[in-house]
Amino acid sequence: MIKKEEAAERIKFLTEEIRRHNDNYYRNNNPEITDFQYDLLVNELETLERTFPDLKIAGSPTAEVGSDLTREFAEVQHSYPMLSLGNTYSEEEVRSFHDRISKSISLERGYVCELKYDGASISLTYRKGRLESAVTRGDGFVGDDVTANVKTIKSVPHTISASGIPSLFTIRGEIYMPRDGFMEMNRKRIEAGEMPFANPRNAAAGTLKLLNPETVAGRPLECFLYSLLGESLPHGEHYANLVAARQWGFRIPEEPRVCMTIDEVISFIRQWEHKRDNLPYDTDGAVIKVNSITEQKLLGSTSKSPRWAIAYKYKTERALTRLMSVSFQVGRTGAVTPVANLEPVPIAGTKVQRASLHNADQIRLLDLHLNDMVYVEKGGEIIPKIVGVDIISREENSARVQFITQCPECGTTLIRKDDEAAHYCPNRKGCPTQIKGRITHFVSRKAMNIEGIGEEIIELLYKAQLIQNPADLYALTTDKIIPLERLGEKSARNITENIRKSVNVPFPRIIYALGIRHTGENSARILAESFGSIENLSNATMEELTAVRDIGEKTAEAISEWFSDPDNIELTERLKEFGLKMRIDIPILSVDGLLSNRTIVISGQFKHHSRDEYKKMIEDNGGKIVTTVSASTSFILAGENMGPAKRDKAGKLGVEIMDEEEFLKLLKNG
Repeated sequence: MIKKEEAAERIKFLTEEIRRHNDNYYRNNNPEITDFQYDLLVNELETLERTFPDLKIAGSPTAEVGSDLTREFAEVQHSYPMLSLGNTYSEEEVRSFHDRISKSISLERGYVCELKYDGASISLTYRKGRLESAVTRGDGFVGDDVTANVKTIKSVPHTISASGIPSLFTIRGEIYMPRDGFMEMNRKRIEAGEMPFANPRNAAAGTLKLLNPETVAGRPLECFLYSLLGESLPHGEHYANLVAARQWGFRIPEEPRVCMTIDEVISFIRQWEHKRDNLPYDTDGAVIKVNSITEQKLLGSTSKSPRWAIAYKYKTERALTRLMSVSFQVGRTGAVTPVANLEPVPIAGTKVQRASLHNADQIRLLDLHLNDMVYVEKGGEIIPKIVGVDIISREENSARVQFITQCPECGTTLIRKDDEAAHYCPNRKGCPTQIKGRITHFVSRKAMNIEGIGEEIIELLYKAQLIQNPADLYALTTDKIIPLERLGEKSARNITENIRKSVNVPFPRIIYALGIRHTGENSARILAESFGSIENLSNATMEELTAVRDIGEKTAEAISEWFSDPDNIELTERLKEFGLKMRIDIPILSVDGLLSNRTIVISGQFKHHSRDEYKKMIEDNGGKIVTTVSASTSFILAGENMGPAKRDKAGKLGVEIMDEEEFLKLLKNG
């Protein structure tokens, strides 16, 4: 048995480690370990705390619901606590759950079995048939108000009208991202040089916490609802209430079913273990709930979980195969990514030969050796990942996998920033792979959309020393291209003509095409709207950049770093000389309008008019809409739940905050 001194040290380590993983999962939407690995840590801590109760640390994560609260949103108290479910990976423990609760209640109405959807929990409150609020789980008692974001999801009704609807009720569910939409979104992020989301759950949770509802609206979110709460519910059974909610117009899943015996429950679990693979969205288990609401109340809850429900979690499909080698790939931003080359193995219907290793920390954590037998999982990731090593089968004297110290393309010594996990090749100007990657990104469909120039043509142009950066494309002439291998006069003319056409691409897409790290299509559009020209953007301070919605510190640092390089300034100047639009098209405002020469920021949610209607009122009266609060801002038109960051900055700069009643009165009185 473990000694008390050892247990105290282990409890301290597990408590800190689980809290760190909770932050990564709930707040940062960037988990480092799988759910199964996380649950093993929690189970170990629970066992030690039961054995040594006097060593339990105050505020232990075993007694708390993980929190996703952030300071950017207004906090709302839940009418009913949003507790987390106890979970198991064992059918025997599901039977033990049944044996335990059947001693306290009759179970005459059986259980309701549902699928466990892998997304972000949401609580919707309706008053008199109208959506009043949408709140995240938060810490289980208080959540973030994300109503404006949730209203952009088509499967969430803003109003409902049917007979028998309570005047006030709460309905809860899961906001998720379908696999196809997730894959397409990640493809775009990779093209933009942004980190892809690890899985659809992280993508959904991260999207829900964005500050700009317009960005949320552009992402493929959906919502399933599975729990009705209130004082005047139509039925005393959970399942009957779900049926009623579906009739009212809510999107209730089709899979739930009533199971009268524990054998039927186990049958449901087994039935969906493989059948769920055919669904267009991710599920990671089954949820078993007592059907009778009266019996649910009798059983009650712990401080963390309801006693009347349990989640059975499916293990992610995994396989054991041999690690043959590790290769290192260099991206256009210089990031070096290790990839495991495996002995081919079938997983989830496909043959897997490669797996992601993410970074040097992951290699060190796994303690990988060449020829190791490794466990590979294929979940919602872009490519599978290695989650463990069969150390027992390790060959003697096998070589430990070492992360490279020099760029595999140009030989430059790699660097790693203190706050980042990735290693980078700093030879931005001389590393061939980075140079060609940046030009490939520049001509891509979402950027400059220059047809006829793909990776093969770029390789030919680079080898012929005709291009070293995107601006060189505009200096190409037909006679320079014709001599290249496999290219004739017609192809050369098409290429130069398509390059000339691209000068009409709008400014936001040019920012995206520059390939600044962490700057995707949406970020580029927001930056263009906020700063108006390449000169303003290049001169923006860190404070001005981070004040822009959806522009975080890492993106701001990447922008500042990019524009601090003289070669990049020269690149933008050359592009400007070739006729590219390096400023946004701003309409000339009325000089005699009520709001003439005034710049106005709009923030929050409004009762009397929509945000777009207020924008039109301001512009019709000669005002200019800006997204960043600065000393030159005339005033902020503020609705409910105005962003705290904007409010704080307005206070520091002495910028007036005007509510919509004051604003409408201003327009009325002239």
